[in-house]
Amino acid sequence: MIQTRDLTKVYGELRAIDSLDISLGERDVFGFIGPNGAGKTTTMKILTTLLEPSWGEASVCGYSIYTHAAELRRVIGYMPDFFGVYEDMQVIEYLEFFAAAYRIRGEKRKKRCEEMLEMVDLGYKRNALVTSLSRGMTQRLGLARVLLHDPQVLLLDEPASGLDPRARIEIRSILKELGRMGKTIMVSSHILPELADVCNKIGIIERGRLLVNAQVEDVLRQVRRSGLLHITLAPESKESSSAENCDRAAKILEELDIVESVASVEPTRIAIQLKEGIEDFSDIPLVLAEAGIRFLTLREEEVNLETAFMTLTKGITS
Repeated sequence: MIQTRDLTKVYGELRAIDSLDISLGERDVFGFIGPNGAGKTTTMKILTTLLEPSWGEASVCGYSIYTHAAELRRVIGYMPDFFGVYEDMQVIEYLEFFAAAYRIRGEKRKKRCEEMLEMVDLGYKRNALVTSLSRGMTQRLGLARVLLHDPQVLLLDEPASGLDPRARIEIRSILKELGRMGKTIMVSSHILPELADVCNKIGIIERGRLLVNAQVEDVLRQVRRSGLLHITLAPESKESSSAENCDRAAKILEELDIVESVASVEPTRIAIQLKEGIEDFSDIPLVLAEAGIRFLTLREEEVNLETAFMTLTKGITS
């Protein structure tokens, strides 16, 4: 659905994007992440034919950005990070105006606008002025607008930017629903943990170069070299203090072959670094129980997209 090969955009000596190769199929939801100025918006503008590349190839649904721009625009929906609205219009009027621009006419236009309002949960605001909408509602209205012509591919540039937690959850729910509908979606965002819940593929871009382009699971596996466990011991007993229990548990765990190092974080907490490649640590609770050491929790530190992003990038922009 989206293909780029050696896609490059140069401004003088600055390479905004550098030899970008992306391949997305039908139903892929691609999280495009990177520091500000890394090249995410530039890439999206090229894919929407709003910007010409310096060289390289790009196509959407088989339509080249060079030779079939008109056809390409019919199959995409692009939502920029900031977009203008006609504030003196009612919400329904706003959508009908753009539906008319998409040449959707008559009863079909009214039906389509109402359907999109329901999808983004703005039906109760159909007669409200656009200027009265909150930031989150405005973002949802913008999403409804780009869905009017039922595009096969969606390019969403920071759709959750500046939203409060509730509004971000609402946007995330809409993206999940669009994914279930079979849309191919490229979404850029800085809210990294939420992308893992929505996307099946991730691209990490820095200084215009794509550092990572893989399934979410593969990216997390690449970052997770060895496990880090956290154990919370039970409160101190009559026989020993919390500190003594912690020291005794640490000494026992250090003797295990699967353990790289042990550190006492707090009087009742221990951090255990497993050796690289170790995935089975089921012996640890057995060893502690046999030694008479009671514990409340044993958990593995989660590796998420924030961890991956901080590990794989240096925070350098183009």
